[in-house]
Amino acid sequence: MIRVLPVLLVSGLCVASMAHAQEAQPTPAQVTATTGASATTAIAAAAEDPAPAPAPAPVPKTPPIVRSSSAVDMAKEYLIGPEDVLDITVWKNCPDLCRTVPVRPDGKLSLPLVNDVQAAGLSPMDLRQHLTEQLAEYLPSPEVSVIVREVHNFKVAVVGSVKMPGDYEIKSQATVLELIARAQGLTEFANRDKIVVLRQNGTKTERIKFNYRKVAEGDDQDNFYVRSGDIIVVP
Repeated sequence: MIRVLPVLLVSGLCVASMAHAQEAQPTPAQVTATTGASATTAIAAAAEDPAPAPAPAPVPKTPPIVRSSSAVDMAKEYLIGPEDVLDITVWKNCPDLCRTVPVRPDGKLSLPLVNDVQAAGLSPMDLRQHLTEQLAEYLPSPEVSVIVREVHNFKVAVVGSVKMPGDYEIKSQATVLELIARAQGLTEFANRDKIVVLRQNGTKTERIKFNYRKVAEGDDQDNFYVRSGDIIVVP
C-alpha cells in the first residue's frame, strides 16, 4: 500500500501538468482572432500615418553666362568723329529744331538755341543726353534723338609686314583680321606671333596682342573689333 501511493501521486502530477498545458495553448479560433486584430491595427495605423512622398529630384543649376573680353569689346558704342553726318530730331519741335548736320573738323556741330556743341569723342547716346540737358533750359521735357547718318572719321592704320600698308576708312564695324585682309594679307616674312594693336586710351597708348594663329584656325573670340584711330602693327 505504501509503494502504490507514490506511484499514484506521480501519475496525478503528470495529468495535472498536461491539463494545464492544454489550457495555456490557444485554440485555432483564438489564433485567428488575434492575427486579424493585428492586421486591422496595422492597416489603421498606415491610414493615419501615410508614408512620406519621395523628395523631388534636384533641378540642375544653369551655369552663369560669362562674357569674354572680346564680347565686351564688341558691345562698346561708336564714338562720333569729325566729318560724320548726324540726324538730330527734337520731338514736337520739327522742323525748327530738327537738323541733318555735319560734325566740323574741330569736332563741334551747330544747332539752334544751343549754338556750338561738342560732338566728336561722344557716343550718340552721350550726345543725346548732352543736348537734352541744354535744351531743357528752353523747352519743357525735350525728347531728343541722335542718329549717325554717315560715318567718315573711322580710320584704322595697318603697318608693317602686310602687302598694302596704309590707312583704311571703315564704314561699319570690322575686326582686326578683316583689316589685315583689306591690306592684302601678310607677307612671307611677317611674324604672326607678335602682331599688336596700338590703341589710344586717354593719354596712354595700350598695346593689345592679336593672336593671329588662333583666329586663323577659327577662334572668333580673339578676333576683336577695331576702333577709330587703332594702328595694327605686323612685325
